[in-house]
Amino acid sequence: MKKVRLIILAIVVIVVVFVVGKYNTIVKYDESVKTAWSQVENVYQRRLDLIPNLVNTVKGAAAQESGVLVAVVNARANATKVVVDIKDATSLATFQKAQGEVSSALSKLLAVVESYPQLQSIQAFRDLMTQLEGTENRITVERKNFNDAVNTLNIYIRRFPANIVATIFNFVKAQQFQAKEWADVAPTVDFGTTPSTDTEATAQ
Repeated sequence: MKKVRLIILAIVVIVVVFVVGKYNTIVKYDESVKTAWSQVENVYQRRLDLIPNLVNTVKGAAAQESGVLVAVVNARANATKVVVDIKDATSLATFQKAQGEVSSALSKLLAVVESYPQLQSIQAFRDLMTQLEGTENRITVERKNFNDAVNTLNIYIRRFPANIVATIFNFVKAQQFQAKEWADVAPTVDFGTTPSTDTEATAQ
């Protein structure tokens, strides 16, 4: 009888250690996803923070482009209202759409201002362009990092036997940031000697 109890106790200990190990691993991956998303939000917020100064600078030299400026301001305002749940596909899609509208509005603005060479002589404008270009690059990088973290989590919680622990503790898949053709056009910041009004989809 004592031997049977020891065997049962050993089995219980093994099961507990197994569950705890899988649980902790899932938590680690889940937290990695949250951290990666925070970085995505940070770089998008940085872009939103640049817009007021950009609009004011452009307005000073190209006030007649009020329609384009208003579109940028409105797109920014809409983007700031979105609250995201990365486990909810609809919520993330709403965020993507709002940020896509910001990208589209900025692309149109930058295409327009190429017709105003006097802007290129303004140091503040050049500084804003440098910051915007760097921010767009960071957006691409952080979105990829986020998708990689989501992929790691989702694969892990779908595999046996981790999927059992995930189900018991209600861990669910996170949603990836999916590129949309109409909303994935980052503004091309290029004020070199050869003007271009083309935009490029830099996000993967």
